[in-house]
Amino acid sequence: MLQKDDSWPDFRGPQFDGHSPAMGIPNEWSETKNVQWKTAFPETGWSSPVVWNKQVWLTCATMNGKEQSALCFDRDTGRLLKKILVFRNEKPQYVPLSNNTYASPSPVIEKGRVYIHFGTFGTACIDTKTFDILWTRRDLNCEHSQGPGSSPFLFGNSLILTYDGMDVQFLIALDSRTGKTLWKTERNTSFGTEDGEQKKAFTTPYLYTRGKRQELVSVGARAACGYDPKTGKEQWRLPHTGFSNSSRPIFGKGLLFLNTGFNRPELWAVKTDRPSGPTADDIVWRFSRGVPILSSPVLVGDLLFFVADSDMFTCLEATTGKEVFKERLGGRFYASPVFAQGRIYLFNERGKAWVIKPGRALEIIAQNELEAGCHASPAFAGKSIFVRTSSHLYSLGSGATS
Repeated sequence: MLQKDDSWPDFRGPQFDGHSPAMGIPNEWSETKNVQWKTAFPETGWSSPVVWNKQVWLTCATMNGKEQSALCFDRDTGRLLKKILVFRNEKPQYVPLSNNTYASPSPVIEKGRVYIHFGTFGTACIDTKTFDILWTRRDLNCEHSQGPGSSPFLFGNSLILTYDGMDVQFLIALDSRTGKTLWKTERNTSFGTEDGEQKKAFTTPYLYTRGKRQELVSVGARAACGYDPKTGKEQWRLPHTGFSNSSRPIFGKGLLFLNTGFNRPELWAVKTDRPSGPTADDIVWRFSRGVPILSSPVLVGDLLFFVADSDMFTCLEATTGKEVFKERLGGRFYASPVFAQGRIYLFNERGKAWVIKPGRALEIIAQNELEAGCHASPAFAGKSIFVRTSSHLYSLGSGATS
């Protein structure tokens, strides 16, 4: 039977917040230590792996974007079970490969089905037993400018997708069984500009409970919004000045933590107890020094941790925004931190990783290194860490030898 700590269905884990219940995972690894298996990729991509039962899924694409595929690996051995060509593109929209890939949105998975998303290039549902493509949608389009980045979100029988392009901005829910549209909600944001670059975003929604109901939070350019996930109705809108947002919100200590995005990102802590939804008066604190544009924060107890796109690792008091410490680690960070078995795990783009004990001072338990680094966030399931680097998918586990 599948245990609660044995799956990683979303790129930020079972609760969408970077927390994992997995135990027995390693604190130390290298190319010759604690590597259960290592499998090379046939193509490129930045999507994070998702794990269900005995399978690990992710996406890849050719460098020119003309073919986009889904990959399924055997969880125990790393053997590539299936490469499924999902979409062909005769004239794909341009993606600057120094900043993105044609396979950056992460899959989302549930029992029997995995959902593959490539932004404007298309969305597909795949049967995880037969590997048949059950349905596709290619009619949902936008001009990404820098390529797609928002990952799909699964809510009951709804697959919720985010399209924040230069030209159009909307959220849409598809019936996960058929791919048919359930609802579509246009962004009603006042952008204050005709510059399409300042209307786009790359975030993934976050589900939390406000009052007695579940609410979907989606941060777009110039505003963060709360939606009813069942109907798509906008519940509230909180304006900000950023755009090209990527960092995913999280909730805890009665506060919603939001990142305002490019040009100068700010991290906001917002109270959510107002019946009509938060306003500017509910912003408890703002923090702007070393805030990431790309990666998402993680909340551990009373402390909020995040790592900037540069090498700065920061800890704040969650309820006050007071800086506890700020330390340089080295390298650029795209992957979001994960909290598991009392530790924070950080991976940078050079192949280096840190295992840190959360607290009011930086305490590094271990520093590790692989041959290549990560743009994808890792998956934690069972007693293993599944790490996608620029060249390989790894399964890291205690006691393994390469």
